[in-house]
Amino acid sequence: MKSLPKFVIYKPVFYPSLILIVSAIALALIFRNESAEVLNNLQLSITKSFGWFFILAVNFILVFCIYLAFSKFGSIRLGGENAKPEFTFMSWLAMLFSAGMGIGIMFFGVAEPVSHYANPPQETLNNFERASQAIKFTNLHYGFHAWGVYSIVGLALAFFSYNKKLPLTFRSLFYPFLGEKIHGLTGHIIDILSVLATIFGLATTLGFGVQQMNAGLNFLFNWEISTVFQSWIIILVTSIATISVISGIDKGVKILSQANMILAFSLLLFVFALGPTVFLLKSYVQNLGAYLGDFINLSTWNDSYQDSGWQNSWTVFYWAWWIAWSPFVGSFIAKISKGRTIKEFILGVLLVPATISTIWMTVFGGTALHEILQGDTHIIDAVHADISTALFIFFQDFPFTNILSVLAVILVAFFFITSSDSGSLVIDNITSGSSYNTPALQRVMWAFLQGIIAIVLLLGGGLSSLQAGVIITGLPFTVILCVMCYSLHKGLQEEYVKNQKRSKSVEERNYADIITGMLQKGKKK
Repeated sequence: MKSLPKFVIYKPVFYPSLILIVSAIALALIFRNESAEVLNNLQLSITKSFGWFFILAVNFILVFCIYLAFSKFGSIRLGGENAKPEFTFMSWLAMLFSAGMGIGIMFFGVAEPVSHYANPPQETLNNFERASQAIKFTNLHYGFHAWGVYSIVGLALAFFSYNKKLPLTFRSLFYPFLGEKIHGLTGHIIDILSVLATIFGLATTLGFGVQQMNAGLNFLFNWEISTVFQSWIIILVTSIATISVISGIDKGVKILSQANMILAFSLLLFVFALGPTVFLLKSYVQNLGAYLGDFINLSTWNDSYQDSGWQNSWTVFYWAWWIAWSPFVGSFIAKISKGRTIKEFILGVLLVPATISTIWMTVFGGTALHEILQGDTHIIDAVHADISTALFIFFQDFPFTNILSVLAVILVAFFFITSSDSGSLVIDNITSGSSYNTPALQRVMWAFLQGIIAIVLLLGGGLSSLQAGVIITGLPFTVILCVMCYSLHKGLQEEYVKNQKRSKSVEERNYADIITGMLQKGKKK
């Protein structure tokens, strides 16, 4: 009988991370009612006191991204001058998009614009302004800022791993000014925080996904909507996800990501073709112009004068969510981006998925708003009653309603699986000291821990606890990201100087060879 393979672990990170996660799960289960209250109170305190900091930090990160893309560092290639991409451009885009936004756009594509229309963040004169503002803020949340966070984290991880030959973990990003201290206590703390941020960010996403799957199954088969049933869905889908986890990135994640893209675009094209097509074409141009035209005002609006609390529930939550997700998405993007220049990397990660997200929000959210402006407001009632049902109520106005709903449930499940297995690979990488040869059972363990946390948060308070958990873990990690930007700049400066010296040396050698050749020819004559 074969013995089970031994775990490959980095003890200073693995054990503290595991202990903190298991302790959080145990405390939340033991003190179920109290934990929900503590989480919500802590979230309220953080958003009121530090909402401005989230907004300032995310804007700074986006500006820093754009600067790097068009600076002298843009030509630096991840992995060195001779490195080549491991995946085609389309496969690369499919994987980073599926990992970064999948469940979010499915859950909020209809629900968020409708919610903002019903409860406008800013005062408006009429319903048409309310609709325009609803899409603007939705595009803000899913546009360039989100992908700016992912882009800078992915770039830093890829650069320090491929160019500086350091482990693909967060501690490596601080080598330029921490030096060998990254291998000590400071480095351990950084990696532990990245594990906690990742696993709680993933749990939040899985929680949204399973609520929407439950709503879809209720719509199709009248199955109950309850946290107990959602818990069983999480266990089932996580079990299926373990197959992809065992397969790794080259097989499982790549195949699922491509399937996600095909299904998502099929759904998008169907809604676009059978919805108000001309209105959607016109509104996309207008929505994009409104988003870009008011970009600075939208990005820096802080709800400081009216203090409605709207921004804390939406924008601040989103920024904390993307930041909490950034170790996972950044690590995953870094793993698949070797061989691309910094300019290509940033523009690819920043522009393409953000553009697709804005198209998605216009097609789904814009169609829902069009129906509301025509006088059909039943979707507003659905969002108020249960936000997770919005997409399926939306499909009632289309032919083949059940087929669309089945397709949506499958797509959410696929996004669920992709996020779960990608996250498991990333967390396993951090807690194993960046080992590439860990046993499958170890990766499966992290997949199930994500699911367990999602279950505990759902049982302990549902959507509000999910939001609270991600904001609490996102705050300390925001500080780390800001410091990381300085470290990345310092590392890129060193790399640029080294490349300049190498180029000069090559030019001098070539020049010397030319002179030597000319002299030798002269002697022969």
